[in-house]
Amino acid sequence: MTFTAIDFETAICHHICSVGIVCVENGIIVDEYLSLVRPPDNYYDRHTIQVHGITAAKTANAPTFDQVYPEIEKRLKGRMVVAHNESFDRPVLQKLMADYGFDYADLDLSDQWECTYRIYSSKGFSPAGLGACCEKLGITLNHHEALSDARACAELYRRYIVNQL
Repeated sequence: MTFTAIDFETAICHHICSVGIVCVENGIIVDEYLSLVRPPDNYYDRHTIQVHGITAAKTANAPTFDQVYPEIEKRLKGRMVVAHNESFDRPVLQKLMADYGFDYADLDLSDQWECTYRIYSSKGFSPAGLGACCEKLGITLNHHEALSDARACAELYRRYIVNQL
């Protein structure tokens, strides 16, 4: 039960404004990382601001993706990665890395990450969004705060693994 859970909040398209990462070893959280990230030109779609509340004013002095990438890399490289909606988070990371000249293959990750949305949907959860799953299972969540979302995803995956054994 060793894995890394990740969550991104986006400003527009695949450009992130926050990243949360939770590293789990033998079922125990051993590391957490949270950073605001300044998107290109510090530009936001107003809809995304309504979702997560992060604004250009909050990221005006935040590091850019290439500046936080070393922290992301050391927590992901060669590990099993879990996201609540991996079909969103994985392509976001892949596109960002390409934009900044990093090679996704260097992370040595699976072509498809574990996905707690897919897992809980297959277990009959409907809806199976992060908020709904957490509410149903009594998991604390400050939804759309990247570290809280990553923690919740880690807990969902941990519970899934424990119940599979």
